[in-house]
Amino acid sequence: MLHVVLYEPEIPTNTGNIMRTCVATGTKLHLIKPLGFQLDDAHLKRSGVNYIDKLDYQVYENFTEFKEKNKGDYYYFTRYGHKPHTSFDYSDQEKEIYLIFGKESTGIPKELLRTDLEHCMRIPMTANVRALNLSNCVAICVYEVLRQQNFRDLLWDEPSDEHHKGSDFLEREE
Repeated sequence: MLHVVLYEPEIPTNTGNIMRTCVATGTKLHLIKPLGFQLDDAHLKRSGVNYIDKLDYQVYENFTEFKEKNKGDYYYFTRYGHKPHTSFDYSDQEKEIYLIFGKESTGIPKELLRTDLEHCMRIPMTANVRALNLSNCVAICVYEVLRQQNFRDLLWDEPSDEHHKGSDFLEREE
């Protein structure tokens, strides 16, 4: 299973966008306190649209509690990483894969990163920007894992129902 871990997220709209990505991809979200917002914050709900009720998520008091309750492969995303996010093999769908992202202002604490330098990575970019938006980083990395797993359990076509136009929408005459 694929997991996204947000270490002390601060901005509700980023977390809301990440929630939507998690629902869209069947990814579990883990939130490590303190949070910079209330989970019932109107901004958070607006960013998550109508999908928050479908979100599989858990909140933890701290990183120690998170690690005690979750075993698997941890990957840390940091601007200080030396490997690109594409350099790891995520293809084993039986593994529990945890993509860990830090808070928007300061990232993941150096003390946590130093415990597993081999799994610290960054998304390549120019020197003109310190970092990408957190929700963009999560989407890029989640979809890299899913690409390597041939987009397991995700739909290749839009379904036909009252909320979707169906896979043959473009071919149909209107």
